[in-house]
Amino acid sequence: MMRVRKGRRLKISQKGLYALQALMTLARRHSQGAIKIREIAAESDLPEKFLELILLELKNARIVQSVRGARGGYQLRRDPAEIPLSDIIRLVDGPLAPLGDAEQLRGLIANDADHRALYEVFLAVRDAAAKILENTTVADLITDSKSSKGGKRRGTGASG
Repeated sequence: MMRVRKGRRLKISQKGLYALQALMTLARRHSQGAIKIREIAAESDLPEKFLELILLELKNARIVQSVRGARGGYQLRRDPAEIPLSDIIRLVDGPLAPLGDAEQLRGLIANDADHRALYEVFLAVRDAAAKILENTTVADLITDSKSSKGGKRRGTGASG
């Protein structure tokens, strides 16, 4: 049986989803400068108080920056095309993918001969999920949401 260390998440958390949704809003309005928290919350349909904590965490990780004053708020520190989803998910939720981290799976492969093939499949799934998240940026999300065609993501060969 695959063990997951206490505290590890088996899927993206609500906080992770909120962080990605907020970043999508900031990316859509990237050229407009700083956006007030209340506007981000309303546009993304997110709870304002929880969003404040998420944006502070994203600010401390240098993904967003805050601007003071009457025209203040939050904005992305870099172009949305330079922010892979993997960075956000790792920051908020820890290791990527629903099947544990790669090191843990490699340990199971090495130490559990009876179930090695199963853990190798889990590692392949984890690696595929990580590759997709590492090659999909916040810009890809807003581009995909503008078109119903769901174009190809960079480097994955997968269609959306």
